[in-house]
Amino acid sequence: MPTLSCLRSLAGVVLLTSMLPQHAAHAAAPRPNLIVIFTDDQGYQDIGCFGSTTIKTPHLDRMAAGGLMLNSFYAQPVCGVSRAALMTGSYPIRVGEPGNLKRLHTVPHPQELTMAEVLKAAGYATALLGKWHLGLDDKSAPTGFDPATMPNAQGFDYFYGTPVFNGAHVNVADSPFRSPILRNGEVVVKAVENWDHITADYTREAIAYITANRTKPFFLFLSHNMPHVPLGASPTFKGKSAGGPYGDAIEEIDWSTGEILRTLRELGLDDNTLVIFTSDNGPWVETTRAMQPGAAAFIPRDHSGHAGPLRGWKMSAWDGGSRVPFIARWPGKISAGGKNDEILTTMDLLPTFAALAGTKLPASLRIDGLDASDFLLGKSTRSPRAEYLYYTGCLLTGIRQQRWKLVVPRPAGPPGTGWWGRMIERIEEPQLFDLQADPGETTNVAAKHPGLVAALNQRLEAARTELGDIDRTGQGARFFEPGPRKLQVPLRTAAK
Repeated sequence: MPTLSCLRSLAGVVLLTSMLPQHAAHAAAPRPNLIVIFTDDQGYQDIGCFGSTTIKTPHLDRMAAGGLMLNSFYAQPVCGVSRAALMTGSYPIRVGEPGNLKRLHTVPHPQELTMAEVLKAAGYATALLGKWHLGLDDKSAPTGFDPATMPNAQGFDYFYGTPVFNGAHVNVADSPFRSPILRNGEVVVKAVENWDHITADYTREAIAYITANRTKPFFLFLSHNMPHVPLGASPTFKGKSAGGPYGDAIEEIDWSTGEILRTLRELGLDDNTLVIFTSDNGPWVETTRAMQPGAAAFIPRDHSGHAGPLRGWKMSAWDGGSRVPFIARWPGKISAGGKNDEILTTMDLLPTFAALAGTKLPASLRIDGLDASDFLLGKSTRSPRAEYLYYTGCLLTGIRQQRWKLVVPRPAGPPGTGWWGRMIERIEEPQLFDLQADPGETTNVAAKHPGLVAALNQRLEAARTELGDIDRTGQGARFFEPGPRKLQVPLRTAAK
């Protein structure tokens, strides 16, 4: 039975390549600074260079013109699992969690190896500015979260930001929930009542951090709270975008990115810094609860983004849920003006960064990420990744290989998927889409390609064996505590 290796199907021949990253020899070159700018709930189309006609993003557009755009870059469809995939280089279903409990928002076990830990061990200064959302609640702790699951215990020297999301409603006043802001292990703001300041705060912190660490290699994870609701924008941007309040938030993030790039130039760090811009998942489009006709109004349309030309949005199993914009810039290393349809994912950044930093991951560590350094640097025209598995929590819903996507049958609101199952509709029969010709997943061509459907189903069965599914534990799933895997939402419970 094959493990979670990368299967590349060409002319009917399936070629097996190693799952573990093959490290390129980067140690001889100066180790680059690494910056990841990660937005929250930003849609695929919500940047000018990715097709927005209402949101102005001149800094991001210039960043793309001077670097590389990837049109088939995948995260995960919801906040917590997306961050877990980025930090661990693994599908979240593989990641070990405290108590062996598979949560709807993944909490990596303290013994999981994170991107920050890898880079810190390689001599990098490490900082997280912004949203974490990978911690375990602990009311007895000073911050309300288990310190062993917070950023400072997971490889980050410095943390300033929110432990979880900023809210789950359009306005702060719509819910009793209030997010704190932490600086390392201290609460600096007990309860945020207004989010207009947050992007400017993170920008100030980012510039200060880059300046303070300019003489040594650093890793900066700038994890914006915006444009997740409740939205916020400073007076310079509030009410100015044709994209409404959502556009205001994005345009301030664009300004923030421009300030970071300006700082790198002024400090002479531009040519030795890889900057990546992407999003954690697709836009949260839910005008009524679960988009049901006649249901109560929820998120106004000008408070969420657009995933066009893709189908779906955050929480959905369609590409609009997990396929996100991606820009990489490194002057002199990444050629300007590049656009590519090859598949890559957030999971691939961990082994890629390790290779660029001149370090190696433990040989015993089984992850799903692949070293894409040669691909990003233009030494190879092909991504090391040929497939992406679509998981809704622990439910395997489909697979993409090259241009083809297979969606497998499922019930509506599948049991075990909890609150995000409300956005998962019923699929009665296998559906095959040619994403190159039909990115909106509108035309099922399964009947025309029965052999391909059978091959992709076989690959899905191998993934179920290695990683698992909603009703089974994978052979390659990680556990750091005795006992079986448990689901936060039992299988007998259907999504409402």
